[in-house]
Amino acid sequence: MFFVASKILGFFAAPSNLVLVLGFCGVVLLITRVNALLSRVGRWLVIGSLAALALIGLSPIGNLLLLPLEQRFPPWDAARGAPAGIIVLGGAISPDVSAARKEVALNEAAERLTALVDLARRYPDARIIFSGGSGALIHREGTEAEFAVRLLESLGVSRSRIVAEGRSRNTFENALFSKALAAPKEGERWLLVTSAYHMPRAIGVFRRVGFAVEPFPVDWRTRGPQDAMRPFETVGDGLRRTDTAMREWVGLLIYRLAGRSSALFPGPDAD
Repeated sequence: MFFVASKILGFFAAPSNLVLVLGFCGVVLLITRVNALLSRVGRWLVIGSLAALALIGLSPIGNLLLLPLEQRFPPWDAARGAPAGIIVLGGAISPDVSAARKEVALNEAAERLTALVDLARRYPDARIIFSGGSGALIHREGTEAEFAVRLLESLGVSRSRIVAEGRSRNTFENALFSKALAAPKEGERWLLVTSAYHMPRAIGVFRRVGFAVEPFPVDWRTRGPQDAMRPFETVGDGLRRTDTAMREWVGLLIYRLAGRSSALFPGPDAD
């Protein structure tokens, strides 16, 4: 139930979807002409939605929303020594495209996997868990885990080192199933690899299930604070950035309200 509700809410959490729905409602009111008042409301909805799309798409709003998420956790410090294990969250592979094309199709979060390959080579004794099933509500065509194993093997990571977790559909299930597979012993250090903007929610969930992990953020979308006032060159780029950030902020709130995160905005210090 939580999974279905989160997917529906996630659709409206994306500003581009919400603005589009409001604009469509405005068009319907203009066409139907129920009365003069509703026609005026429709006109303003259409005008407002177009203005909102331009504002969200071209202004730095997306960067302003994403920066606090990306800056929350610093890069991992390798000086602490070799980890016992590495957990990588799904989100870097498009299972439907991979299944259709018979090739592993990576998306813009591909650094989750490229970072894993590098870590696997640097720490040959570390155990590896890839956690990623299918987050699709419909049209499920395979899991990320099966394609991740194929890719990692092709890049030189031994299959015997990889534990593929393909049941999880969201971050909470990532943490729950990964903990069961890792069965971490006292004193073991485990790395958690995921996109920098997603790290606060991921860390909050892992803490909630009682699995202490060290954040290894990758896949930064901004250069840093200098991008706070940097506008976008195309509306599509700005909308995509804003949608990504808003989904994550809404996710933080929902996970906290549902008791699935240790804090509203988890940080480097344990909550």
